[in-house]
Amino acid sequence: MTPHHSDTGLQAVVKRFFTVSVTIIAAAVFLGAAGAFTGNHFLHRLHPYIFFVGFGNLAILLLNRYLTSAIYPELAIDPAKQMRYISSVLLALAAITVAVFMEWPLLKAATGLFLMILVTGPLREIFSTLSVGKIWKEVSVRYYIFDVLFLLNANLGLFTLGLKEAFPDTALIPFFVTQSSYFLGSSFPLSISVMGFLYTYAWRGSSGRELMKTLFSLWFYIFVGGVLIFLIVILIGHYFGMMLISHILLFGVMVMLGGFTLYLYNFFKKNFHHPALAFLLTGLALLFATSAFGILNIYYIKGIPFGHHPPIRIDKMWIYHAHTHAALLGWITFSFIGIIYIVMPSIMRTASLENLRSARALSALLDNTTMKKAFRQLTVLLFSATAVLLAFFLDNDMLLGSAGMLFGFAVIYLIKNLKPELYSETLTTLETHAK
Repeated sequence: MTPHHSDTGLQAVVKRFFTVSVTIIAAAVFLGAAGAFTGNHFLHRLHPYIFFVGFGNLAILLLNRYLTSAIYPELAIDPAKQMRYISSVLLALAAITVAVFMEWPLLKAATGLFLMILVTGPLREIFSTLSVGKIWKEVSVRYYIFDVLFLLNANLGLFTLGLKEAFPDTALIPFFVTQSSYFLGSSFPLSISVMGFLYTYAWRGSSGRELMKTLFSLWFYIFVGGVLIFLIVILIGHYFGMMLISHILLFGVMVMLGGFTLYLYNFFKKNFHHPALAFLLTGLALLFATSAFGILNIYYIKGIPFGHHPPIRIDKMWIYHAHTHAALLGWITFSFIGIIYIVMPSIMRTASLENLRSARALSALLDNTTMKKAFRQLTVLLFSATAVLLAFFLDNDMLLGSAGMLFGFAVIYLIKNLKPELYSETLTTLETHAK
């Protein structure tokens, strides 16, 4: 295959990933909003599966791979294989939809097993190409590699959840395998990926590079280790341990939020108003809200065993829902939209990962009209996300459904806003002449 054909293949897979992943996020939101309007139990149960099985796997299998390969070029991109990943995830989405609708737990287990096998492919490539020492050398790569490991574990959770639902009386499946624990485990790979991105494109090139490297190395151990220990203390019901770890993580988020706010202020002052950075800052702010709601969750689950339904006091369920939606609609969705506003144009401009390997990733690759519209999109998304959280507090399904629909349309607007940037056949030519 010639370099020209390879580049064209990369552009094609980026376009497909972009369109499919944004559509999946919007579909999950629309299904949740429709569930709020209708009270349909199937829609309530389905929409988080759509988000995690669809976007959760695509983001790590494709987008995360671009970020890793931008650091280590020897970890080459195979566009044909990535197209197969997209098709495979779409097949898994169809299977999980049928499994939830028909209440076929063995099909749910088969979907999890299928996704586990799918994820082992990139893992084999990573560890056969990069040594452990080389992985550990780059702080960002530590985050990116652990994303894939956590995704494998999340898909294992889906597999065992299906088996537990099919054979509820078996003692082989641990008690902590529940739908909530699967969703919780599926959110970790996405969170870790954003952390790695923030270091790579915000702080790694700062004047205090060595200090930032040390701090993010420390945060890697605190965040990843804290998450693992937190899962253990939840399972054993250790109230003080849950409170201690959650406050440590909250403090870390506060430091990161303050640091990124300062970084964004200086960037805007010296360069230009990049909407991607504003999305990332908003995501961090909503991660702070997620952490705060999480601490309230812990306060109200005292005395309630893990796996109990409802998971906290019934009159405080709005806190539980606010916590999960601040994480999914807020922290994860806002952050990944910000990442997309950086990564997609960077790749499409040169049909390669070259821009991602340089400071050009944060240059003005988007035109002024696109950036202005992105800020308007951010405003609508933040307004609707806030309305969703308020709807849980007010227990108002009409507000919840309306805000969800507005959020979904604002997400899908990303395709329209970036269409001139990603689908113009002249982008690569223009970039080449500009050089």
